[in-house]
This record gives sequence, C-alpha cells and structure tokens, in this order.
Amino acid sequence: MKSALKGEPDNPVTRPGPTAAALELLVHGVGGTTPQEMLGDPRTVRVTGDDTAAVFRRADDVDAESGPRAERRGGPVPEAYVWCNLTSGNGTRALWLLLLPFMVVNLAHWMRPAARGRTRTVRLYGLLVRLAGLTLTVLLVAAACEVALDLAAWQCAGTRACAEQHSWLGFLSPVVSDGGWWSAPGRRLALAALVPLALTGLLWYLSLRTWSAYESQQPLARELEPDGDTGHTALGRPGFWYGRRLVARLRAAHTGAGLLTVAAAVGTPAARFDRAPGGPRVLEALGWLLIAALVAGAVGVVWVVCRRGRSERHLDQELDRHLVRRLPLAALVLLALTLLYAGWERPGWESAGRLPGDATFGGIALVQGLIVIALAGAAHVLHRAQPDPRAAVRGLGGPAVAMLACALGAVMSGGVAQRVSDWLDGPGTSMPGPPVLLTWQASVIPPLLVVLLVLGGWLARRAWRLARAARASVEHDYPGEPADSARTRAIALARALATLTDRAPLLLAVTSATTLLLGTGALAGAQLTGRTPGEAARGTYAIVHGAAQTAQALGSWLIGLGFLLFVTWGRRAYKDASARRTIGILWDVGTFWPRAAHPFAPPCYAERAVPDLTWRMVTWTRVTGGRLVISGHSQGSVLAAAAAWQLAPSARKRVALLTYGSPLERLYGRWFPAHFGPAALSSLHHEVDCWRNLYRDTDPIGGPVRLPGDCGPAVDRPALKDPLAYGRTELHPLPAPILGHSDYQADPAFAEERQRLLARLRPGLPAPRHTEPHPGEEAPGPDVTERPGPEVSEPPGPEAKERSGPDANEPSVSVVAPEPSGPEPEPQGSSGRSSA
Repeated sequence: MKSALKGEPDNPVTRPGPTAAALELLVHGVGGTTPQEMLGDPRTVRVTGDDTAAVFRRADDVDAESGPRAERRGGPVPEAYVWCNLTSGNGTRALWLLLLPFMVVNLAHWMRPAARGRTRTVRLYGLLVRLAGLTLTVLLVAAACEVALDLAAWQCAGTRACAEQHSWLGFLSPVVSDGGWWSAPGRRLALAALVPLALTGLLWYLSLRTWSAYESQQPLARELEPDGDTGHTALGRPGFWYGRRLVARLRAAHTGAGLLTVAAAVGTPAARFDRAPGGPRVLEALGWLLIAALVAGAVGVVWVVCRRGRSERHLDQELDRHLVRRLPLAALVLLALTLLYAGWERPGWESAGRLPGDATFGGIALVQGLIVIALAGAAHVLHRAQPDPRAAVRGLGGPAVAMLACALGAVMSGGVAQRVSDWLDGPGTSMPGPPVLLTWQASVIPPLLVVLLVLGGWLARRAWRLARAARASVEHDYPGEPADSARTRAIALARALATLTDRAPLLLAVTSATTLLLGTGALAGAQLTGRTPGEAARGTYAIVHGAAQTAQALGSWLIGLGFLLFVTWGRRAYKDASARRTIGILWDVGTFWPRAAHPFAPPCYAERAVPDLTWRMVTWTRVTGGRLVISGHSQGSVLAAAAAWQLAPSARKRVALLTYGSPLERLYGRWFPAHFGPAALSSLHHEVDCWRNLYRDTDPIGGPVRLPGDCGPAVDRPALKDPLAYGRTELHPLPAPILGHSDYQADPAFAEERQRLLARLRPGLPAPRHTEPHPGEEAPGPDVTERPGPEVSEPPGPEAKERSGPDANEPSVSVVAPEPSGPEPEPQGSSGRSSA
C-alpha cells in the first residue's frame, strides 16, 4: 500500500510497458478457495498482499504487461484476489461462535428503512440498536457470573452434598474445608469472579486483535462528492469502510460494562448483608459508596454508547485515546476494590438459596423487549416516510432481527446455566438451581418449534403446488424435446424451491413475533409465580399441568442438546480447517457490514477487501489508462458494487459491471433498503458506464435487479435457461446438470455479455512512467468518461464461449488495457480460465 501511495513500483505489474495486456482480477465468493483453483494453474505467484489477503497470478503471467509475449497475447491476464483467510483463517476463528448474537444485532443496525430528511429518527434507530448490543454484552457476562458465582461458588460450594461430590470445590466449602480461609461467602465470590473476568478479557482481546487487522486498514483517500451522499447510499462515503474510532469507543464501553457487571455480581450480596440490622456501620457505608460508584459507572458507559455514532463522511483518524484507555481501567479498578470489599471478614455470613439472578435476568429481558418495541416504532416511522414495497417485513426487518439476537443470547445463556446446573447437582435435589426465568425461557422453545413446524409445512405445500404449476412452463422453455416426466419434475422442483428464499421475510416475521409474545409470557410467569412452569401449573387442569411439565422437560433437553452441538461444532472447527471454512461461510454472509452496533461482533472483512480492490483497480488503471469491468458472482457482486461506489466519480464512469447469481436486490435490496434499495441501485447503474445482470429461475440466491423504468431491461438479461439442454444433444451428449446458483460461466450468455461490456468502454492513456500521481488524482489522458458509440459485432458463437470464464463461483474484476484497434474477439478454443 505504501508503495502505491508514493507511486513506486512494487512489482512489474504496476508499471506496464508501452503495450499493456488486459487484466482480469478474480475475486472468489463465500466458502473460500485457492489461487490455483481460481487461475486453473498449479504454479501461482503472489503479486501483492500478505498471508491474510493477497493478489496472485500465474507464474507465466508475472510480467505479462511488459514481457515479450505482451503483444501476442489474445486474452486478458487473470489475477486472483484471495481473501478467504479473513473469515476462516487460523483456529481462533472457532471462538467467533461465542459472538453469534453480537453479529446478529449488528446486522439489525444496517437493516433500517431508507428515509431522507429523517436525521433524528435515523440517529434514534442507531442509538437503540447500540443499546440493544450493550444489553447483550451484559447478558453474556451475567450468564458467566450465574455459572461461576451463583451455581458453583454460592450454591454448590455452600451445600455439603454438592461440595463432597465435586472435590475440586472442597476448599471453598465451609464444611469440607472445616472453615478454611476461602470458605467465606465473599471470598468464594471474589475467587469465582475470575471466570467472568477472563471472559470479558477474552472478548476485549478478540475485539482489539481484529480491530488492528480490519478496522485499521485505511481506504483510498478522496474527498466527499458534491451531493454528500454517493449514489443515494452511504457505501460511497470516504469513511464508510473505516470504523476505527467508533469500534474503539464501543470496545471501551462494552469492556467497562462487562467489568461493572462482574463487580455488581460480587459486591451486591455483600452490600445486602451489610445493610441487615446489626451489621457493621463502616462496611454498610462502603456498600452504599460501592453501589453509587457502580451506578455512576453504568451511566458513564451508557453515555459513551449514546454519545457518538459512525463518522462516514470523512476518514476519522481520531481515537479518543483517553476515553478508550481510562474507561476500562476505571472499571477494572472499581472491580478490584469490590473484590477487596467482598472478601472482608463478615462473621455469621452464610450462603443460602440463590443469588438475585431472577431480578438481573428479568431486568435485562424487560429492557431488551422495550428496546425492540421502540426500535420497531422508529423503523415504522422511517418506512412510512419513504415506503418501499420490496422492503422485507415492511421495513421492520431490523427490529425483527434484533429480537432474534436477544432471543439467541437468552438461549445461549440459559443453555450454559442449565447444563452446568445439571452437571453440578446431578438429580437436582441439593441445589436450588439456576434462576426461574431461565427455566421459563427454555420452556417456550417447544411451542416456538411447533409454530415453525406448522409454517414449514405450509411452505412445503406451497412449494409442491408451485412445482406442479411450473411443469407447463418447463415444457414451454424446451420446445421440440421428447417428454421426460422425471426431468420435467426435477427442473420444476428446482424452480419452486428457489422461490422459497422470497418467503424468508414471512418466516422471520412469524419467528420474531412469536418469540416476543412467548418471551413476554415467560417473563410474566417467572415474576408472578417465582416457580418453574411445572410447579406453577400444579393444582390446575391436568392437561395444563402436563403441557407445562412437558414443555419444561423438552425445553431443558433441547437447550442442552443445542449447547452440546455448539461446543462440539466449535471444538471441531478449532481442529479441522474444513469445518472452520464451513463456519466461515456464515461469517462471509453475516460480517459484510462494519461493526456499528457491537464491538465484540466478528470483524467486517469488507473493511479489508473493499479497500484492497479499490487500491488495486485505481492504481492499475491510473498507470495504464485501461478499461475496467467488475464482474461478481453471488457475494462477490456485493463486494464489486461496494468497490465501484468507493471509486472517484470520474473513475466510476469508466467502469462496467457484470453480475451473475447476484443477491444485490433479492437479498440486500430487500433486507438493507437504506443502502441497496431501488434508489441506490438505480444510481449505481447511471454512475458506471454500463451494467448487465444474469440470473436463473433455479437460483435460490441470485435474481434480477428490478430497476424501475427503462433501467430494468437495460440491466437484467432475461432469465437464463437451466439446465442448458433438456435432453441429450450434440453439444451436450451427457445430461446437462441443473446448475442453480453455480457455474454461470458455463452459459454462452456470460461470455457474450462480458464481451459487449468490454466493447463499450473506451480506453484512456497510460500515465507517463516518470510521474507519481497521488491516489486521488486522475492520470493524464483523454476524456475517459465519454461513452463510446454503437456496440460492435457479436462475439464468437456458443461453441467457443461455452467453455470460457473462470470457475463458476468466482466473481471477477476485469481491467482491460487499451487495445490498438478496438475490441478483439476471443480466439476459438481459448482456455476459459485465462479469458473469463
């Protein structure tokens, strides 16, 4: 990067000779791959980058622009940008499973409806999501406190039968240790506090480490465009992919919140004992001071979270170093004083019953429910201000996802507490067990699954009916072919199943609403009765009592099974690279967005990938004056669009965009309307030179862009046939597969559209070799923003084009240098991987 800033050559590629070849930059999609697979050659060389993300070339193409074969080359030089290690690198990625609720709530921040002129409502929406993220941190740390302090140190160590069963707790038991020094309740709690303290430290460390690797990657410096909002979306703002300052502030606040939660869990029982009649006056006064300090610390944490949001209009280089350092340090000092206070000698203090966990978890659940309701109100106001009929859940996708994040956090917390309680207590007769609310929350899982099963049955029936109706259209799309009922049913079923993706908003709405209602009922039942569902239903109708007992037992079993699967999956991911890559697919989809609501969420890989692509494209085209086609498949099309938005307006006019199997509108446009809505995608179409989109009816992820007016046909090509042939033909002597979301390059339409896009672009002139332009400046040359005249003739026929293109799942960025005499058709029989 540094060499690009100064205009110094770091390899032969960045300083091509007088006759430059075409350049094609391939960017893989989710799941990851190797440069050898992307380039179709076992011999590859890293051109630029590091072990995390890098650009590779074939060994024979390192000096392709200036080498002796540059003038004889008939196709573009392929390059591969490999970024899979950003999400599925070493074994520590398995720890990211702990961060799943944080990732989900971070998605809710970006799912707000699009609304111009509603600045205060937009800020309120972001503030509410950040507060929801803060409650999830407190919930996770509180769950660790429940396990270590309440179940282990308070209940089990304070019960003779449990302490004798678990000898490692014997030194904490007053009976087993015969009144040992660590057997005092306050000292037991202080020692057990090391567990949630270690968890908070681990979260801080993971956030700091990923912050240094991801958020600290500086994007290409440029000025904000005159309208202040590139393409009706924030993705084009200079500071969008540089959230360094906000993540640092939130990390300090959430770390302080975790430490204060541990301090409250340790100090509150001691302060409550000191307030009893006859207690020591000095300790009572210290207890009140401790509570006041905890309240003041909590207010400070909330103020930091509410005070500042994202800075996107410029590259914010400030870090608030005093705040980032002093807030966690102050919380840590307060925790240390609390441990000292709790460990003081208190004659007559014995542990009995539970710690006040019901009030804690009940308060967290209540606050989360109120935040979700307020968030839904803000989203509704924004959606009404600028209605979007395609927006998921009528603009309420963000609140629905935030509700699921809170529910996921509650399930994880309850699962850990329930499993540890069962392990410590065995038959469940010597200990009170976890808070009643956690049992109620586990008991609502079976009713929720029943609702989901009913909804799943309805969706399956609808898919079956659609498959039957689609058989006629399948026969119409392949006229003159001998009828094959099995083949027709398979194609029709693939088309019907692909439509289920469009029913995801219904599934989310039902799941979120049911979760909110059942969660409200669980909170009310726990607070009103103070007993588990089975005990609370005793004395009522037999069917009610039986249903309550069944739900409680089944919920406990399900939450335990989920916890075991979670641990098993994480352990396997830590040891097995293939399993870690599978989990990486989840992060590929969920961590595209910057960390705006939760600093402990998995890091945003696009904050490294998008600047990498932007730097590579800008520096290469500046020194060559080349033409540029960004071609992306699946998630790669989202990265391609984000990289195009980050280009300067003059450079963006020299860009053509080819997307295939793209979720830009079908998923991102519906779920993130403020950033990928109709206005944003329409502006992208007008700002780049030209844009074509390919999709199939059998693709469950990709779909049409659906731009309004005349833009729609100009972007979307009619749905491609899938399979390419119904039966056996001369071109397809073996049965053609149903490709669905993969292998778009196998269709001749891909090569045709790519060649037409290349033909439309007019080349510029390469920068003089002695100049060193700044990244924000344009290279000397003709007016490259002018669009050329009519399109050239069609490329070669399908027989030659069918085998062209990179691997089916590899989105690509094609950069084409000036050619002596216009576009040159690809040679017959050329290798697809070298000319895609």
